[in-house]
Amino acid sequence: MKELIEQLTYELQEKNPKITEEKARTWIELLASDFESSYAKAGYDYQGTEVVEKVVRQWIDSYGENIHEFAASNPKYAHLLND
Repeated sequence: MKELIEQLTYELQEKNPKITEEKARTWIELLASDFESSYAKAGYDYQGTEVVEKVVRQWIDSYGENIHEFAASNPKYAHLLND
């Protein structure tokens, strides 16, 4: 999973050069964790890292360019991503 986090961090930074590597990694870890917990709460069995990777990549493609703006509007994440 560590290599996957590193790869997704790189991809997010490529999509959004406005954020640091540290913040990109934090975003990836938050997105992956959020997806896994939401999926589990919905009663689905764990499908493995492949599903997490697919979903997080979709989010990077869709929202990666502006993901840094999301923290300002969501207190759940803002305290983790503020300088």
